[in-house]
Amino acid sequence: MVEQNVNVEISIDTIEDVTNMDVVDANSTTLHSISSGNTDTTVLNLEVEREVIKIDSDLDLKKKMELRATEDADLAKLNKVEEKQNGDNNESVLKKFIKIIKLDPVLIIAWIIAIISSFFVLPDRKYIDYIDWRSLGILWALMVVVQGFKKNSVFERIGQFMLKRVTYGWQLAAVLIFMCFFGSMLITNDVALITFVPFAIMILKSSCREDLMIPVIVYQTVAANMGSMLTPIGNPQNLYLYGVTGMSIGDFLLTMLPLSSLTLVLLALCIFTLPKKTKKIVMDEYYTVTKGASSIQIIIYLLLFVLALCTVLRLIPWYIVAGVIFVVVAIMDYKIILRVDYILLLTFIGFFIFTGNIGRIAKIKEILEDLIKGREFLVSAITSQFISNVPATLLLTGFTDHYKSLLQGVNVGGLGTLIASMASLISYKAITNVYPSTKGRYFKQFTLINVVFLIILCSFWYVVYELLFQID
Repeated sequence: MVEQNVNVEISIDTIEDVTNMDVVDANSTTLHSISSGNTDTTVLNLEVEREVIKIDSDLDLKKKMELRATEDADLAKLNKVEEKQNGDNNESVLKKFIKIIKLDPVLIIAWIIAIISSFFVLPDRKYIDYIDWRSLGILWALMVVVQGFKKNSVFERIGQFMLKRVTYGWQLAAVLIFMCFFGSMLITNDVALITFVPFAIMILKSSCREDLMIPVIVYQTVAANMGSMLTPIGNPQNLYLYGVTGMSIGDFLLTMLPLSSLTLVLLALCIFTLPKKTKKIVMDEYYTVTKGASSIQIIIYLLLFVLALCTVLRLIPWYIVAGVIFVVVAIMDYKIILRVDYILLLTFIGFFIFTGNIGRIAKIKEILEDLIKGREFLVSAITSQFISNVPATLLLTGFTDHYKSLLQGVNVGGLGTLIASMASLISYKAITNVYPSTKGRYFKQFTLINVVFLIILCSFWYVVYELLFQID
């Protein structure tokens, strides 16, 4: 599309010492700096896109030249957060990597306990066998492909397409929440929140429905964490358990379908408790423009995603797919590979080493097996509240063979505390970065809603799987 420019002539009468005046164009893409000396009349020719600017001589020039694009401080904060997430700053990759390590307590804990356990079981060749390279390889491949989708704004475009059909407040909330629920099944819960929570903040702000901000983002978080439990690629713990147990895809889906379906029903009911749900929505198109994308790249990433799914389904060896993805993406855009969450992969390795060593200490292994046996769901759900569900999965897997109850427990255990699922911190940071004053209110609503969902799902599990059918 060819951009049209409008020449605007501005006359300034008897203005003294006009220096270094900042001019922002209509879509905030260019910043011009202009200067003039002491003159009675100065004619300035400015090029802006699709907007005419008029300035009266008796008004503050600088303020008058600031357009709508710079009025919204919240949007500016969102842009800064997005830039930081995409690595569009001047820090080196190494510096950012070290900084993240310092800020990630789970990674630090994983490696501290791994190192401590190595004093009881000295490093040997079996350490290599501790690590589930297949799960790590598939997880890496999926993260690369999803980052490629993100760069090409695939998810935002899907969201915009759906929002065009929105009329009322409850419909807007439903779209934002269920994008997380169903999207997390394919792109993982953390990526769904990283993508759709900032999108929701932007949309709710632009449509003047900030009253929905906290409840919608809380429900988005619940939706992403619970929607992701249905599929093997929905979250890291599912991918790991699906691999180590050798479960069929049909068996996996049937195991998680009742809990996932109940969550869907609960979320649908919660939408109708939102304030002013029947109020009509007026969308500001300015806030819903997505970034440019490459159709060719999107098609390539779709093909790579299908390859990754074939690996999950055990149709193609993981190392072949990982190699193909590495080569193809490195040729297209090597920076995508650097955006993968390597901290998560290192955390996995730390817990693999720890659980492998503990499994070789007979007395401790026996104690843990006795503690967990027959209580997989309860123990995993409780453990998740304190160390989050991914570490809980890696910690408990080696001490039970009742994998279905463990799978259900660590997923339902993603509800509850703010750290029960580390993905929940993504939402918390996103909203509090833009609205710092909401920290207390968000935390209270998040905890209340999560605890209610946790109690309902745990009660449902107990009635269905323990009392009625006694399903393992």
